[in-house]
Amino acid sequence: MLRIGPAGWDYQDWQGVVYLPGLKGTDRLAFLAGWFDVVEINVTFYRPITPDMARRWLEAVAPAPAFRFTAKLLNVFTHERRLNGPELAQFRAGLAPMLAPGRLGALLAQFPYSFHNTEENRKYLVDLKGVLADFPLAVEVRHRSWQQRAAREFLAEAGLDFVNIDQPQVSYSLGATRWVTGALGYLRCHGRRKEAWFEFGEDRGARYDYLYSPEELEELAGRVRELQEKAKEVYVIFNNHPAGQAVANGLELEHILLKKRTALPPVLVAAFPRLAKLVEE
Repeated sequence: MLRIGPAGWDYQDWQGVVYLPGLKGTDRLAFLAGWFDVVEINVTFYRPITPDMARRWLEAVAPAPAFRFTAKLLNVFTHERRLNGPELAQFRAGLAPMLAPGRLGALLAQFPYSFHNTEENRKYLVDLKGVLADFPLAVEVRHRSWQQRAAREFLAEAGLDFVNIDQPQVSYSLGATRWVTGALGYLRCHGRRKEAWFEFGEDRGARYDYLYSPEELEELAGRVRELQEKAKEVYVIFNNHPAGQAVANGLELEHILLKKRTALPPVLVAAFPRLAKLVEE
């Protein structure tokens, strides 16, 4: 099973590009579920959601039984690396409605570039898995110190799914892996905007402001096919969200890998003329 989709859906700059005027709230999620089989929840990186919020999102995608969510783990656990606070119970409770019916495909622990492959950090991953043992936990690391066979074997033994990433090759960044350490194959596409990758100005999304070219998408498709050979289920998430680029590239990759055509709003095709060839005839 291959699921492709964007990271997040609540972006102001998607209005009038991805979303037609007047489309609000969970209607936008339902709209995306007509195109994609997965969407990544970003808000959970910043704060726990409530169970009622999760139920509303589940209701929005109810007509699509194959649809799954992935959700980012709260930054308290990945950046501050605290497991003994009150946030853990709140976080678990918020996602419980998705976990029970199998709608949560993966819980994404996205660690920063500064999270290197050390004995202390490997122990932390084991502890993290221990407190979230009932969640399908997937780990994203960005530093090349993890790119070695011993690290891959450690993740597999710890019961952690590895998240392959596509990112700019700057400094000592993780390279283009094709690893599967559990049941899931996972690829997150961040874009390749080298000049902004380590810039943290007022526009926090600038580093992800990137549109993959057709040639780059073919390259990504090759990596996805390799993951499909190794895993029962594969998730591909586009995190290059500014101006709806994640949606455009997600649709293009679906077309390459699944030969998928769909109805697209004229505003989206106007913003990304390459999508014209994907429209249903």
